[in-house]
Amino acid sequence: MTFAFYSPMVSVGKENGFMSPDAMPMTTLRKPWSLPARGLALFEGDREAPRLSHYFLPGLIRKRQRILFLDGANSASPHLMARLGRQSCIPFVQFNRSIQIARAFTCFQLTELIARVPQFLADFPAQVLMVTAFPELYLDQDVRDWDARVAFERALRDLRKWSALGEPPLAVAVFASSAGFTPGNSRRNFIGRTRMAATEVWRFDHDEQGKLTLSLQPPFRERHGISMHTMEDGRAPQRMTQDA
Repeated sequence: MTFAFYSPMVSVGKENGFMSPDAMPMTTLRKPWSLPARGLALFEGDREAPRLSHYFLPGLIRKRQRILFLDGANSASPHLMARLGRQSCIPFVQFNRSIQIARAFTCFQLTELIARVPQFLADFPAQVLMVTAFPELYLDQDVRDWDARVAFERALRDLRKWSALGEPPLAVAVFASSAGFTPGNSRRNFIGRTRMAATEVWRFDHDEQGKLTLSLQPPFRERHGISMHTMEDGRAPQRMTQDA
């Protein structure tokens, strides 16, 4: 695993509650712990959502895919990755060489990392881009509203651009714990705009027995009647009205 750019140091904390990579979340849809081949997939949940990104790695690496991991949530754990590699019978060398990790500690750093994806891919050809803490990193109240919005708009535009790459395609997976955030009015649409940009929106949750579930959410635009013309101008989404 290569840590780059804003990741001069990696600290490994205490890890509890490991799951086996074969412990599937309950879903009747596409095989759990797998990503779409292309497009932008959004995985939402509580504060554990960024950490759950790790459980997608063994399946991707078995298919000999490489992963560029932009970690805004400070969730990347070499200890957990090594454990998943052992449980999946993937040699550590193969696991290690398949992932490049760059950490960001502010929304501005994450925006810059996302903008540099083509440069990263030139040196580390990857088939998958993973991003954590998007958009919640842009909800930091220590950052001025205007600055946060400009950074968010640029990052979202670039994520959409990279997810639409032709050949070779790049699968983009965003892991957000924004379900636990209550943004102020000026940034309330950051979460909705991210859902609108996604080709798929998935949600991690727990059932009454505490078992992990993963469900595909209805298209956000259809649920909320939101027009796409607001995606680029920074205004709050407007409701679509039917002709009389």
